Amino acid sequence: MSAGADAAVSPAAWRDSRKPFWPVALLVPMLPLMAWLVWRGGAGWWAWWLPPLTVFGVIPVVDLLIGDDRSNPPETAMPKLARNGYYRWLTYLYLPFQYAGLVLGCALWASGELDPLGAAGLIVTLGVVDGIAINTAHELGHKRERLERWMSKVALAPTGYGHFYVEHNRGHHVRVATPPDPASSRLGESFYAFWPRTVWGSLRSAWRLEAARFRLRGRSPWNHRNDVLNAWAMTLVLFGVLVAAFGPVVLPFLVLQAVCGFSLLEVVNYLEHYGLARQRNAAGRYEKVDARHSWNSDRTVTNVFLFQLQRHSDHHANPLHRYQTLRSFDASPQLPAGYATMIVVALVPPAWRRAMDHRVLAHYGGDLELANVHPPARRRLRKRLGRPAGTPGGASKAG
Repeated sequence: MSAGADAAVSPAAWRDSRKPFWPVALLVPMLPLMAWLVWRGGAGWWAWWLPPLTVFGVIPVVDLLIGDDRSNPPETAMPKLARNGYYRWLTYLYLPFQYAGLVLGCALWASGELDPLGAAGLIVTLGVVDGIAINTAHELGHKRERLERWMSKVALAPTGYGHFYVEHNRGHHVRVATPPDPASSRLGESFYAFWPRTVWGSLRSAWRLEAARFRLRGRSPWNHRNDVLNAWAMTLVLFGVLVAAFGPVVLPFLVLQAVCGFSLLEVVNYLEHYGLARQRNAAGRYEKVDARHSWNSDRTVTNVFLFQLQRHSDHHANPLHRYQTLRSFDASPQLPAGYATMIVVALVPPAWRRAMDHRVLAHYGGDLELANVHPPARRRLRKRLGRPAGTPGGASKAG
């Protein structure tokens, strides 16, 4: 496993060429305000569809035009880079803008000024902002500092997905790229089959993990120190305050934007490990997670907007590493485009299969047995490979 070309550069000579551009990530939580200004300027319902069009239309085009950046910081420069508070404050600043957008959305919804198409656009716009906020929560929740872990729950509160804080860190990172992991999608599994499996499975797993933690201490999980319960309590308090301020009329808006937000997270989960599998060793245990077990993208623009979430292999190998230090590895399988593009592709199953299934098979040298395969899709995949049932390549070792 080798990193990119900048690994040989001396730490004194190395500079983060993207440092001036990282604040661009804060444009996402500002999108509701920008849409509001356009709408107040006389635009119609379409103003509220500009934010999702920007994220899933404009950004993919710019991403394609600018291309990839595979540069890595040298190993000796990483400690200093990780300590630089500039990068940390950018993640902190996402939260006040996120909450300001949510308050604005509630005020507009309660005003009754939006027509149905505008109201639908407002839901999707806030869903995009709060869904991408889960990525900020992801960055914060992996850190040892108590403040950052607390802020992670704050960022998760608008989507009601506080259990992600537990399940992602202690569940997904342990079971990643294995069939038992609800957040690892399987070869041949559509996003629409994956969504109920991951939403329900992640919630159930988070509760079991917390219940087990308290059981080891001889205590009931029903207390304020339970990280699932106190994260959900933040959502209840937040929604309660907004209902008190704007009236019960905002409840449908809050629920719908939350579903939209956590569904965006789950599309990202869907594409991050699609079909990839850790094999069992002679002892029957899964091999250690490495660069081969996550799909990556070195697209420059989406990596800036998502705090380098697309360098996902290094994140799984080193979950405590801060986003600015994550590296690109030659061994990592590459997505054909950045996340903003692939999210749209994932919503169209035939297009997703056309783009990704052959990449999974190529990653395993055409051996279906090595992939994490969706059981109902085995017959179709065997037929595609020209193998009848029961021949080699017909079952996953990862299972």
